[in-house]
Amino acid sequence: REVLENLECIHGALLRTNRSIQAEGTFGVIKYDRWYKRMVRKGQQRVKLEIYLVSIGFNLHKFYNKQNRLQKAA
Repeated sequence: REVLENLECIHGALLRTNRSIQAEGTFGVIKYDRWYKRMVRKGQQRVKLEIYLVSIGFNLHKFYNKQNRLQKAA
């Protein structure tokens, strides 16, 4: 009962909205802007490695863009 009350209150709705925006944004960028559509590897360990590498590439790209913005602003 307490969980349902928390989910139905305004604060709970705002938290759900914020969570869905954050997660979907990252995956959307990886899927559509970086043209990454499917796993190429087979096996649990290899798939994990592939996800790690894609994530590292995403973070490096974000870092590079941030550094460029800071240099242009200075």
